[in-house]
Formats: sequence, C-alpha cells, structure tokens
Amino acid sequence: MDVYGLVGNPVGHSLSPPMHESAYDELEIDARYVTFEPEEIGPAIEGAQALGIDGLNVTIPFKENALSHVEPDSLAERIGAVNTIDFSDSSAPTGHNTDAEGARRAFEHHDVSRDGKSAAVVGAGGAARAIAFMLADDGATVRIANRTVARAESLADDVPSASAHGLDALEELVPKADLLVNATSVGMEDDVSPVPTAALHGDLAVMDAVYRPLETRLLREAADCGATTIDGAWMLLFQGVAAFEIWTGFPAPVERMDAALRRRL
Repeated sequence: MDVYGLVGNPVGHSLSPPMHESAYDELEIDARYVTFEPEEIGPAIEGAQALGIDGLNVTIPFKENALSHVEPDSLAERIGAVNTIDFSDSSAPTGHNTDAEGARRAFEHHDVSRDGKSAAVVGAGGAARAIAFMLADDGATVRIANRTVARAESLADDVPSASAHGLDALEELVPKADLLVNATSVGMEDDVSPVPTAALHGDLAVMDAVYRPLETRLLREAADCGATTIDGAWMLLFQGVAAFEIWTGFPAPVERMDAALRRRL
C-alpha cells in the first residue's frame, strides 16, 4: 500500500484526505492519505522518508521552512515555498509548489487566458506569491495591492513585471484590470469584500482564494456585474490534482475529486 499525507499544524479541518482518497478509489490504487501535526517540519520530512511514505502535502505553517529540507524544483525555489514533496527519488525528497499550478488550472478550466492581460492581486502572503509568479510566467502584468505596502514591494521585487500598491489603489487598478484575484482571507469570516464594489466591471475574471464560503461577497458582487467568477475550491482542487499526478504518474480523476471536495464544503 502506498501512503501519502498532509503535514501542517493544525490539519484537522483539511479537505485533502477525502479528495485524494476519492481518486484512489476511482483508479483502484491501493493507497491511503493521512494527516500529521508535527512541531517541526525537518524531523517530520526525515521521519516520513525513513518510514517509506511516498508523498506529502505541506500546509501552514511549514511551507516556507520545508524549502530547506528538500531539493526544490525551480518554481518552488523562486516562490520560496513548498506544498508538495515527492519521495520517489531515494537520494533526496523533491519539493514542488502546486499552488501556482492550481491557480493556473483554475483559470484554464474557466477559459480565462493570462497572456497579455493586466492582473490585480490582493494580498502579499503565501497564496499571493504563488499566484503572482504564475500570472507573470503566463504573460500577465501583475499589480500587487496589500494593506502593508512594504510586503507588496518585497513581493513585487521578486515577480517579473510586477508593481506594488496599497489597498487604496484598488479603486484605480481594478477598473483597468482584466484579472482580479483575492489572495487574502478577507471574506472568510465576515460578509465583506477587499475590493470596492464600484471598481468591479463585466470584463473582469475574478478568482477568490477563499473557499469557505464558496460564494464570497466579492464573487457575488462580481457576478452581479457580469464578471466571470472562480471560487476558491477550484484552486484547492487543482493544486491537489497536480500533487496527485506528481506522485502517481496517472491523470487525476478530476470530476471525482471535485465532487468529493464540494460535498464537504
């Protein structure tokens, strides 16, 4: 039996186990997906390798620290975070960042192109980093707006063709943007939006990384304007799909994984 899992702290709320195990069932793979809550990521990775675990997802608060305990691929190294570890190379575990690929496939699933587009990204944390690099790599001009401008500037320095702004700039950035991504937790706890309603328009494609609730105020108001909307479950789904394909080498059963995920949202 193959064993995969998620390492983070806490992980009791995670939707990854049912999503991945639905894929194993669909493809009749003899595997299980388990969760771990260690105090430190280094010993956890060493222990997983010693126990013969085949792959790990990594979540808060370990994504950045995991980088120094694996051989990261070029994208994970540029982003500065690892969320997927593959142990198939016996010499050293390989680190990947499938958050970027998850966001890319979420846009592709909704037929939203990035090349030559203007993108406004709200936030400058881990999710924003992955999304901003993906957008830039796909040919978009990226404008990062964050409450703390210094954090936006730090991210913009790393991302090609990116610029940094405060949240007050969204009133000017969003009307000129083709793509809008909320990469903060705003809208998760309260029915609020990080973006001024008046700035939204029908030519936008709006993705919200928040997946609880699925329909945030931002997405609701964007839909009212006629914009294309992409809820946060799509990015969550496709980062898991990318991890599954790295580990197993099989095309993921996307519809089955999506159904398992959304049943629990």
